[in-house]
Amino acid sequence: MSEILIGVDATPLPDTAEKKAKQMPDPSGFHILCMVPEIEETFNSGIAKADVTMYAEERLTTVLFVIKLGPDCYKDPTRFPTGPWCKEGDFILVRPNSGSRLKIHGREFRIINDDTVEGVVEDPRGIARG
Repeated sequence: MSEILIGVDATPLPDTAEKKAKQMPDPSGFHILCMVPEIEETFNSGIAKADVTMYAEERLTTVLFVIKLGPDCYKDPTRFPTGPWCKEGDFILVRPNSGSRLKIHGREFRIINDDTVEGVVEDPRGIARG
């Protein structure tokens, strides 16, 4: 079992899916927790992508999946007179490099501001950075 040292005591890392899920951060204020969709390992032609290509695609992605909205998202009626720009479960479009990046158990997540959302898309397949 893996452990992490905190102070003098060793704290065991989560070993079940349920315990790992509890490590997911709750976004605070007007922040949105998003997951980066899995990057395909091959091009449409079937040729495998190099690790550096997959890394660049993950870092510079313009599509994110909304996991959770912070408690103050879209609450300001002067900034968001038409209401929320997205909801949990949406695929959204953002600028490359948006938000704070973090990896949890090998998956990349981002925490972005509520006004970072540039659009909502029903099916993100086929969307790539121009």
